[in-house]
Amino acid sequence: MRVLEIAADDEGQRVDNFLLRELKSVPRSRVYRILRRGEVRVNGKRVKPEYRLATGDRLRVPPVRIDAAPPARKVAGSVIETVRNAIVHEDRELLVVNKPAGLAVHGGSGVDFGVIEALRADRPEESLELVHRLDRETSGLLLVARRRSSLRALHTLMREGRVEKRYLALLAGQWAHGKATIDVPLKTRQLQGGERIVRAQAGGKDAVSQFAPVEFYGKRATLVEVDIETGRTHQIRVHALHAGHPVAGDEKYGDRAFNQEMRELGLHRMFLHATAVSFTWPETEREFNLSVPLDDELKVVLDRLATARPGPRGAARRRAR
Repeated sequence: MRVLEIAADDEGQRVDNFLLRELKSVPRSRVYRILRRGEVRVNGKRVKPEYRLATGDRLRVPPVRIDAAPPARKVAGSVIETVRNAIVHEDRELLVVNKPAGLAVHGGSGVDFGVIEALRADRPEESLELVHRLDRETSGLLLVARRRSSLRALHTLMREGRVEKRYLALLAGQWAHGKATIDVPLKTRQLQGGERIVRAQAGGKDAVSQFAPVEFYGKRATLVEVDIETGRTHQIRVHALHAGHPVAGDEKYGDRAFNQEMRELGLHRMFLHATAVSFTWPETEREFNLSVPLDDELKVVLDRLATARPGPRGAARRRAR
């Protein structure tokens, strides 16, 4: 049994992330199991995985037996090269990666490694931490902190709703809601094997998404911009489904017939892209703004949608106002 006193550098970090770092050789599933069973205590009390540590907290970590396991797989050189080439911004505080679709942000749930493991392998002298996460099939901007102080500052800004994250998504059907705020709680259920299913359900965690149409493609599809005020698991995908317009290419929550139609136009991934992020650093008041466009595959799908649908081009297609 160990009792750790939380230092100022670790203030604000989630207890599950702290334990995953402290117990590196312990499987993630086991870390969450000891949390769930109450074997981990903070100041003598049980805590949930999302509990945020404070300076001076006394964290009791139970002895954890580690079964013999094969060594972790080395990150493939091709993945390191892909992630290195995807870095679109670098400064003292942050690395920003334009994450390709299909690449996980971290290892786990059947994935040996992801963006963060590739970055750590490429920069072993640095202490790098994910600021937030993106679904594996979502492309776009991913923030990685290079300093513990930067991680704490950004987590505080995100909790206070002062980080603006915008996404572009292609949705099934003709969006008829104009600019709409979807304020519907989300409840996550974890299945055997680690897969998570999220439902729009009373009693879940608060979740707020703002949808605004950008371009209509007749009655077949709508390109929308989404601002999220919260960052729940699968939030945009489930809110889009709740509104009756699932995300194109979404194998979990999407419409099978619509997905097949989009595959015929060349879409072989989910059409969800983290296109922009902006915030103001709290101490220096320095503004941070960054955006990246859709990749070529998604642009081609939109071009084909624009020319494939029936009817006069000008009559069927219009910019949303």
